[in-house]
Amino acid sequence: MVESTPLSTDLDALFGALSDPTRRGMLERLATEGECSVGELAAPLDMSLAAASKHIKVLEAAGLVTRAVQGRTHRVRLDARPLHGGVEWMRHYERMWSRSLDALAALLEAEDAAAAKPPPPRRRG
Repeated sequence: MVESTPLSTDLDALFGALSDPTRRGMLERLATEGECSVGELAAPLDMSLAAASKHIKVLEAAGLVTRAVQGRTHRVRLDARPLHGGVEWMRHYERMWSRSLDALAALLEAEDAAAAKPPPPRRRG
């Protein structure tokens, strides 16, 4: 069994939150328009405030948004800092794949170079 670490738990929450297109759309809207009310986030998505609030709770659990209550209005603001952990995790695999692809390219170039050599002359005898 794999032990869960704080980093893996954070990444699980981050990627879980990002796995839903509705939540990604909410993040995009917050990134482009800034702070919004729950109602403003729900309006273009044709969903109830309760449904929007459930999505926002997932984003809050991942640390991607903060919610402030002003009277009866809940205001939601983007906090993109947790995305850094996800980007760093992906960079690790980007470096691994780059090294693997570079090694494959070198191997293919060596094979091409070997195939391009003219065959040795035949001895007549």
